[in-house]
Amino acid sequence: MTTFEYKGYDAAGRSKSGLVEADDLKGARKRLTEMGILGEWVRAVHETPSGDRPAKTVFSSEIRTMFYRELAALAASGVALVPALDVILQSPELDRARPLLAAVRDAVREGQPLSRAMVDASRQVTAFEQAVMEVGERTGGMNEALTRLASFLEEQEKLREKLFSALLYPSVVVSLAVVLGGLVLVFMLPMVQRLFTEAEVGLPLLTRLMLSGGRMLGLLLLLLAAGTGVGVQVLRRRLLREEALRIRMDRRLYALPLLGNGWRNLASLRFVRVLGLLMERGVGLMESVPMAGKASGSAWLAASARRETEAMGQGKPLVDVIRSIQPLHPSLAAWVQAGEAGGDLIGLLENAARRYQQNWDRLASRGMMLLEIGMTLLVGVFVALIALAVLLPVLQMNKGMLL
Repeated sequence: MTTFEYKGYDAAGRSKSGLVEADDLKGARKRLTEMGILGEWVRAVHETPSGDRPAKTVFSSEIRTMFYRELAALAASGVALVPALDVILQSPELDRARPLLAAVRDAVREGQPLSRAMVDASRQVTAFEQAVMEVGERTGGMNEALTRLASFLEEQEKLREKLFSALLYPSVVVSLAVVLGGLVLVFMLPMVQRLFTEAEVGLPLLTRLMLSGGRMLGLLLLLLAAGTGVGVQVLRRRLLREEALRIRMDRRLYALPLLGNGWRNLASLRFVRVLGLLMERGVGLMESVPMAGKASGSAWLAASARRETEAMGQGKPLVDVIRSIQPLHPSLAAWVQAGEAGGDLIGLLENAARRYQQNWDRLASRGMMLLEIGMTLLVGVFVALIALAVLLPVLQMNKGMLL
């Protein structure tokens, strides 16, 4: 059976949309006819391009978190995966994502693992999420893996909400300052210029510079927006195709002063959590280290983990492998060494994960504070320049009249 998404009209002419299961497209249209619905279009949910759906609203982090929570609860109760997905499809909280989840259910019913089905259904599913689900599939602990995944996404969602709340007020102030400043540059300063031209009085240097900037501001903003949009799309396509480019860009990200440190903590946090979960489930290090590297979301870290795993096969100790993976936090090797010496490597990895989580939260808060201060300073400088550009000609004219 395949799930089909449809849109049509009932006998009273009211618009109808939803899902229907059938063996093929012809059977789906027949089902709709029996339901008294005239189909405008009918298509299998797995054939709907993910780009045709509003990804941010259909399969956002919040919706994925609810999905993982509900699926983990059903798995812990002993419900098989396909029946569990059938139950979740009826959840009203996940109504917006129902066609996408139906595509996941159909893929799982046909034999695909959940991790692969989720990635195929939506580009919003990250490499970390895929890796954690693969851990659950390989170790038989899907409920625990999904619970940890949901908890991690909840932490990230709280951080995003905190960032949004912190930057809402300065963003509004910046927007208003740009709009009002643009109006002054485009309308008020040219009026001042005409007035001074008629009076045969020269304008101050700052006012002339601001007038020139006002004339070019709109064009520059349009060109910048267009160039940025095109550049982002081109870079995105290249990053999807070329692993070497992803690694180079990732290495440059690590080199940035504040962002690099935060990215290192986040990547190390993901690596440690997945590595600890795999080892707790008895998965060998030869499999665990590459999977943890993939889960980090860092292309450079993933490539380093694959390379160092080959050296591990030749007898290289785990602590030396961790130390050789340069993108990882420098302190992780010490945590691993202490865990191996004390016979509690999994416990020490969990402690390391908590430490990296604290570092990540602290760096994120500090970054938000610096960004807020920077935006406020830029607005202050911009407003001051606009005010001086308007006031200096007036003061100069008053001075001329007194003389």
